[in-house]
Amino acid sequence: MSVAAARDRSGPLHGVRVVEFAGVGPAPYACMLLADMGAEIVTILPPAGRGAAGPLPFQTDPMMRGRSAIELDVKTGTGRDAALAIASAADLLVEGFRPGVMERLGLGPDTCLDRNPKLIYGRMTGWGQDGPMAQSAGHDPNYLSITGALFSIGEAGGAPVQPLNLVGDFGGGGAFLVIGLLAALVDARQSGIGQVVDAAMVDGAASLMTAAYSMRNAGMWIDRRGSNLIDGGAPFGACYATSDGGHMAVCAVEPKFYSAFVEGLGFDEATLPKRVDRRNWQALRSLFADRFATRTRAEWSAIFEGREACVTAVLDMGEAPEHSHNRSRSVFVTHEGKPVPAAAPRFAGTPSRVSPQAGPAIGERLAHWGVSLTQV
Repeated sequence: MSVAAARDRSGPLHGVRVVEFAGVGPAPYACMLLADMGAEIVTILPPAGRGAAGPLPFQTDPMMRGRSAIELDVKTGTGRDAALAIASAADLLVEGFRPGVMERLGLGPDTCLDRNPKLIYGRMTGWGQDGPMAQSAGHDPNYLSITGALFSIGEAGGAPVQPLNLVGDFGGGGAFLVIGLLAALVDARQSGIGQVVDAAMVDGAASLMTAAYSMRNAGMWIDRRGSNLIDGGAPFGACYATSDGGHMAVCAVEPKFYSAFVEGLGFDEATLPKRVDRRNWQALRSLFADRFATRTRAEWSAIFEGREACVTAVLDMGEAPEHSHNRSRSVFVTHEGKPVPAAAPRFAGTPSRVSPQAGPAIGERLAHWGVSLTQV
């Protein structure tokens, strides 16, 4: 039997215990990633009916999958003590409130780490735990707005475009929180000492801009939207409309891909304006746009299939799960008849998986943790 086959295949985080104080956005997404990788999640929900901005329905939101849930009113002494008992049995704690909220509830890092010195206390905020804006309200585009990211996304001459909430909430927020939690967990298992992980969306979004700042620092980027190599400004790195209202995504940056791209369009590269001269970019864009407008998206997809041109059809969310590559890799799975993105990344020896919509009954899970329901 191979080493991989002999290993526990319930996920690389099998046995890792996480207590989550329910919220919305990046913190639940981080816990979804941990659950998909095999972690055991106990989610502390507020009492039913409290507040219109509470978490999405626990049993129906795919991002809340894999949890075991318990309702606690942590504003009461009984609820706070129960939450502390659960946190004392956990490896990781995740909260996404404004700085100071958990301290006022008696559930701050000092209190929890005093009870559980190996605990990793993960804090997910937009602005971070300190700084002049730490207590300010905000949402994804606000955090992007002070990093240079939001300014840099959009068409030439147009307003900045919000990239959904991928860059702040989920990329710069939830994903960076997971990186921090797991790095701190490795350290705690070596040192026996836990710590606080301060994950701020503004920090993560800025980190995601490293390559763009590197190009700017090297004089290869100008502060004008839609005017750079990878922001849609280059005619060989943009989206083009097809005759049926669809779009094709082009990113033929390298010379060999560019050659295949213009050949697919039916052009002789030698007769085209030279792409290395930015003064030719608008002329090239017009030529490419006119040519793409002569065929449907399906026709262009067929032409570029198999070509080393970096040209693909732009699919909507209804079409994406049906794409042949996505179907082959099972990039999406089905839950209650509807597509849901599958677990990522993938592990050869301890595969991640989309967990059942809910985890084990809370009593069963807490008993496994050594916490009795009489304590909570």
